[in-house]
Amino acid sequence: MRVLHLSVLLVALAVGAQQRLLPGSCGFEQGACGYTSDPAYAPWTVNDEGRFIMADSSFMEETDKAILVSPDLEIFEWSCLRLVYQITGMGSLLVHLRPDSENFDYVLWSADKSSDSWLIANVDLRNISGTYQLLMEAQPSQRPGNSIAIFEIHIIPGYCIECNFEEHHLCGYSNQWNPNVNWYVGARLAQDLQSDLPDDHTMNNEKGHYMYVDSIYVKKFQEVAKLVSPMTTTPMAGCLSFYYQRNQARGNFFSVFTRDPLGHYEEIWRPDVYATSTWKLVQVDIRAYHPLEVVYEVAFNSASGGYVAVDDIAFSPEFCHTETEPTFDPSVANCDFEESLCQYYQEHTGMSVWNRVTVRPNAYRIGDHTTGSGFFLMAHTHFTSGPGYMGRLHAPFLPGNHKYCLRFHYALSGFWKIDNTLSLYIYDENNVAQERIWTVSESSRDVWTEVDITYQKPMSTKIVFVSICRNFWDCGIVALDDVTVTLGDCRITAGPLRPAPGHCYFETGDCGYTQENEKKRDNWIRLRGQTPTSYTGPRGDHTLGVGHFMYIEASHMLPGHSSQLASPELRGSSRLQCLTFFYHMYGSGTGVLSVFLRQADGTKDRLLWQRHGEQSISWMKAMVDYDCFSRHKIIFEAVRGPSIRSDIALDDIVFRKGPCQDPGDSISYSGFSENFNEIEY
Repeated sequence: MRVLHLSVLLVALAVGAQQRLLPGSCGFEQGACGYTSDPAYAPWTVNDEGRFIMADSSFMEETDKAILVSPDLEIFEWSCLRLVYQITGMGSLLVHLRPDSENFDYVLWSADKSSDSWLIANVDLRNISGTYQLLMEAQPSQRPGNSIAIFEIHIIPGYCIECNFEEHHLCGYSNQWNPNVNWYVGARLAQDLQSDLPDDHTMNNEKGHYMYVDSIYVKKFQEVAKLVSPMTTTPMAGCLSFYYQRNQARGNFFSVFTRDPLGHYEEIWRPDVYATSTWKLVQVDIRAYHPLEVVYEVAFNSASGGYVAVDDIAFSPEFCHTETEPTFDPSVANCDFEESLCQYYQEHTGMSVWNRVTVRPNAYRIGDHTTGSGFFLMAHTHFTSGPGYMGRLHAPFLPGNHKYCLRFHYALSGFWKIDNTLSLYIYDENNVAQERIWTVSESSRDVWTEVDITYQKPMSTKIVFVSICRNFWDCGIVALDDVTVTLGDCRITAGPLRPAPGHCYFETGDCGYTQENEKKRDNWIRLRGQTPTSYTGPRGDHTLGVGHFMYIEASHMLPGHSSQLASPELRGSSRLQCLTFFYHMYGSGTGVLSVFLRQADGTKDRLLWQRHGEQSISWMKAMVDYDCFSRHKIIFEAVRGPSIRSDIALDDIVFRKGPCQDPGDSISYSGFSENFNEIEY
C-alpha cells in the first residue's frame, strides 16, 4: 500500500498556490454549489459546520445508494477532477459522467477501501461536445456506522499528472513508502541553513516547493524511492516534461518509468549527465493508450549518494520531438469483410484460397459472426483447383514499438485433422516471417470462437493468417471474421471481460438485468456452452464462442408461457437511442421474442421489435432505434412455442447514442457474384 509521509503533508500545508477553478468545483463551505441529491435515491447532507457533504447509511432506509448530481457543465478544454473523499467502514464511491445526449452514464473512477483520513482521487476529463453532469454515487454498507463523505471537488484546467507541488494535496502524487529512503516536499524555508538543497523552480525562490529524495538515511545498497503519479483515466499521448536536479557524480541512479494496472514497468527516460548545478528540463514522449502511472525512481549507493529533486511536471498533447512517430489509427487493420477485404490481401498463387462468402439464415449452416447474415472469409478446397492449398492472408503494416491487441473470430467445420488449419504469423517489411504467435488447437466445430493476442515488435510488421490443407480428405472449412486491432494490452483494453458503459456480454454476470415474471420463477438462465435440449438453442455464445449468454430453457416452461428479462433503469434522453443485440432462435417449435419499452410512469409497454418462429442456426443481429425522454427499462420477452425445441437466447446487448447506422436485420443477399471472392455458400 502506498502512503504519503506525514512530513510531506505538514510542510506542504504551509504554502499554497491558487489554481483557476472551473465550474463544478465546490468546497461545501457555503452550501452545495448547485450539486443536488437525486430524489430517486437517498440524500446527501451537508455537514452542520460545513466543509463536507456526506451519505450516511443510517439515513438510507431501504435504498442502497445516494447520488449527488452536479449542475450542467461543459468541457471546452482538457481538465482534471480532484476529489477529496473518505470512506468510513464498508462501502464504495463511484464517479460517473452523464452526457446530455445518452441514456446511460460512464463510470470514470471508483473506490471501495475504507480510510481513517481524507484521500484524494484524480480523474482526467476529456474535452467533449455538449453539456454533461458529474455524478457521485455513494453505496455505504447498510450496517450502522458506515458513511461516505466528500470534502472538496475541484475541476482545474490541464492534466492530472501535471504538478508544481505548491498545493497541500500534491496533485495526488504519492510516495511509495520505504523504511529509509522516501520522497519529501522540499522548500528552502523548511531546510537547515547549511542544507545544499535548491530553491524551487516554479517560483525561483526559497518559498516555493518541489519533491526531493535524499540519501542521508540510506542503510542498504541501492535502496529505492518511488514518487508515483495519479493513474491516468483516459487515453492520452504527447510530451511529458519536468525539471530535475541531482548533486552527486555517481552516487545515485535516477530513472522514469510508466507502470500499467498489471504492474508492468517500461523505462521512458534516464539522465545523460550525473550531476546538475541548476534545474534541468527533461522532455519525453509518452503514449498512454490505457491507464498508467508515471514513476520517478531513485536508488542510492550509500548515505553519501546526494539528492535528486523534481519540480514542475507538465504535459502537452503535442509530441516534444519531431522524430517521434505521430499518433495513428490502428483500425486500418480492422475488417468485418461486409463490403470488401478492406486492406487485407492474399498472395497471388494462381487461385483464391480465401473468399468472401455469405450464408442465408438457415437451420443447417452458421452465417457470419458480424450479423448472422453478412459476409465472412472462408478457405476451402471447394474454391481451389488442387487437392490441397496454402493460403496466406496479409494485413496492412503497422508501426513498431507499440503494444497491439489483436482480436478475431474463427470457426472450423468438417476437419479430420486440425494441424496447420489456421495459424497467425508476424512478418517484417521484407515479407519474412518473424514469429508464429498463434495456432488453432482443438476447438468446437461450427462455433465462432474469439482469439485475443497481445504483441509488440521494434520494427514495422504485419500479421498474416495462414491456412494449410495438405489433402482433400483431411480438410474442412476454415472461416475468419471480425478482425480488430487496438493499442494496448488485451488484458487492459475494453473487451468482453471489461465491457464499456451500456455494453453487456454476460461474461462477468447479469449486468443488472432482472427477471420480471408473474410467478417469480427465473426462466432466463445464464449459461456457458450448449443448451441441453437437442436441435434447439446455440452451441456457444456470440461473444467468445466459449462464454456466457442468457436463454430460456423451453423444457422448463409450458407452451405459450412467457418470461421477461428487464434491463437496468435507463434515464431517458432527448436524442434518438440505438439498441443492438444478438438473438438465437433455432428449433422447430420456436415461439416469439419481443422487445418492449417500459416507462417508469406505468404507461402501457411499447413494442419496439419482434420475431416469430425459427430464424436461423446462427446468432442474428438486431438493431432498434427508439426514443424516450423519461426513466425507462427495455424488456426482452420470450414466449415458449408448442414444443420443447423452443429455446431462445440473447447475448451482447449494447445501448448507444442513435441513430443506428446499419440496416439491421434487412440484409440484402447478393447470391453468386461476378467477383469470385463473393460467394453465397
